[in-house]
Amino acid sequence: MNEQQYLCEHYRFNAEQRLKGFNFFVVLSMFAEGGIFTAVEKGFHPLSLALLGGFVVILSSVFWLVDARSRELLSLAVPGLKKMEGDLPEECRLFTRDSAEKGSFVRYTFAIRALLIGQFIFGTGVASYGLYLWLLALAT
Repeated sequence: MNEQQYLCEHYRFNAEQRLKGFNFFVVLSMFAEGGIFTAVEKGFHPLSLALLGGFVVILSSVFWLVDARSRELLSLAVPGLKKMEGDLPEECRLFTRDSAEKGSFVRYTFAIRALLIGQFIFGTGVASYGLYLWLLALAT
């Protein structure tokens, strides 16, 4: 395996892992939120809402850390890939062009972070609401 193959394989593997992790988060979140909506609809005990909301918070936090590590691993290959691009015509230098033309919103990182933050806020709200209802029931 030469340097070019090594860098490309490292980048490809970690990019795929990042997207697979994101897909896994989406599926787990859908199940957790289905449980939350079912608990609300069926009038389950308020602590079940708090636990489900807490699960969404933990899930969001863990996947934030996993995504941060994936981004770190991807960034390790970029300098080597940019160096290899030096021999290519300018229009073929994808990593160099991407670094120069970075948009702030049209990026996987923005989309993933927005979803993780939204889920974290949603989970915090559900957990807080469940605890509020539970404390209200205890007070009466």
